[in-house]
Amino acid sequence: MRLRPGETEAVGWRLVTLFDAVRQLRDASPAVTGRPRVIAIDGRGGAGKTSLAEKLRKVESNSATVHTDDVAWNHAYFDWGAVLAENILQPLHRGESVNFRPDAWISHDRAGSITVPAGADFVWVEGTGIIRDELGPWLDASMYIQGDLDEQERRLAARDGDSSEQQEHVTHWLREELPFMLRERPWSRATLIVACPLEIDHDPDTELVVAAPVTA
Repeated sequence: MRLRPGETEAVGWRLVTLFDAVRQLRDASPAVTGRPRVIAIDGRGGAGKTSLAEKLRKVESNSATVHTDDVAWNHAYFDWGAVLAENILQPLHRGESVNFRPDAWISHDRAGSITVPAGADFVWVEGTGIIRDELGPWLDASMYIQGDLDEQERRLAARDGDSSEQQEHVTHWLREELPFMLRERPWSRATLIVACPLEIDHDPDTELVVAAPVTA
C-alpha cells in the first residue's frame, strides 16, 4: 500500500460486519445519553468517506450525516474547525437540532442549509480533517479510512475529472492537506481504521475490513 510520507500503515486487518462496527463505535462512548453519538469519518480525498457514511446511515436508520465540505464550501480547505464546533457539534452535544447556513452560503446565495433533526441516535460527520485535536471534545468515536494513494488519486480523477482547473485545485489542496494530516495524524486517533481498497474478500454492502489505530 503506497501512503503519503509520514503516514503509518495499519496492520492486523480483520473482517467485521457493519453492525459490529457500529456496535464498537457505540461501545467507545457508553456514557452518551440524551443526545446523538457524534462519529467522525476521516481519510484523504478519494478514500470513500461519503460512501462509508451512507452505509452506516442505512445500518442506523435513526441517524444523519454532516459533510465537512459543506462547512468548508467557499470558506477554507481546513480552517473550519471553529465554525463546525460552534454551529453544529456543540448544538448536537446539547441535544438540539441543527439548521445552519454558513456565511459563505449567504454571501454566495447558496440555497438551503446544513440540517440535523433532533432525536437522532448517531450523527456521522465525514470529511478530510475532521479528526483533529481542536474537535476532540465534541467527537465520541471516529473512523479513519486508509488506502493506497494511487487508487485514491484514480478515484478522485474519476469523480472530479482531470481538467487543468481540477489539477490546479488538487495542487492547492495537497499543499495544505499534507502538513495538516502529518500534524494531526488522524490514523493514530481513530477508534477504527477502515481499509480501502480492500484485498480481503468481503461483501461491501454488509462488511468492513478494519484494524486498530496505529500509534507510531
